[in-house]
Amino acid sequence: MRAVPSPRTAARAALAVTASAALTLGLATSASAATATRTVTDSGTTYNLSLTSPGTAAAAGQTITVSGSGYNTTQGVYVGLCVVDGAQGANKPSPCLGGQDESGTTGASHWVNDTYGGLFANSSKFGTGGTFSVSIYVKATLDDGSVCGEDVTCAVVTRADHFDSADRKYDVHVPITFQ
Repeated sequence: MRAVPSPRTAARAALAVTASAALTLGLATSASAATATRTVTDSGTTYNLSLTSPGTAAAAGQTITVSGSGYNTTQGVYVGLCVVDGAQGANKPSPCLGGQDESGTTGASHWVNDTYGGLFANSSKFGTGGTFSVSIYVKATLDDGSVCGEDVTCAVVTRADHFDSADRKYDVHVPITFQ
């Protein structure tokens, strides 16, 4: 005759399985993070830029957290998913998912700027040492119909904001793939 587990034993087993799955998912998410770095000199000051983002995302779309450090707080940046062509700083990352999301409806980009950050949707100021941690929405198919990884190469990027949009010093690319 086979013993039937008590409801208490069954509940403990279910809790253990759930905790194990959560731990495994947490480790997988952490392990999938990718970091890109770049050192630039601007007006005689050297900045060691670091940008961290998940290396993979759901093709249908998901919100991801992107963090950076070492940025020049006098130069605002946009954080978003963009088409990239060449090395960091070679060509302006463009087009970007969501375009210029001034209304904040898509969540596909975030503006980090110490003068105006926090005054508009999807904007914030830098933290100490030129740091930031923001959430953006990414998906494989861009607004123009091109598909990341099929038609174009995409990355989560920072690039100089509209006050100095021709400046390529603050372009940092973290490659991303979609599943």
